[in-house]
Amino acid sequence: QVPLAESGGGLVQAGDSLRLSCTASERTFTRGNMAWFRQAPGKEREFVASIPRNGEFTYYADSVKGRFTISRDNAKNTVFLQMNSLKPEDTAVYFCATSLTIYLNSQLASQEQSYYYWGQGTQVTVSS
Repeated sequence: QVPLAESGGGLVQAGDSLRLSCTASERTFTRGNMAWFRQAPGKEREFVASIPRNGEFTYYADSVKGRFTISRDNAKNTVFLQMNSLKPEDTAVYFCATSLTIYLNSQLASQEQSYYYWGQGTQVTVSS
């Protein structure tokens, strides 16, 4: 059983919006932070955004601050990524991830090694 399943990717034009969703198959997979990472062709995977279980804090990469918004619905075991004002450089495979521990530190919340469960990714392509 896949622990995390992403959806909502697609092909859009620069300036458009997309909303990604990621649903966990079990509630236990969501007890920590839920986060989004992305990997562009030929590049390493990078942090995008993270939100702890209580949703009191959110953490963003500088490249997406002010354009992307992360949120979560614990009742539905789901995390969302609202992406506005998309740019061609946002083109990547977007991965959802969850941690076993709640991180309220931006440095820890942004590190790949903080996350235990990963989805298979959803492609986002932004044309110019």
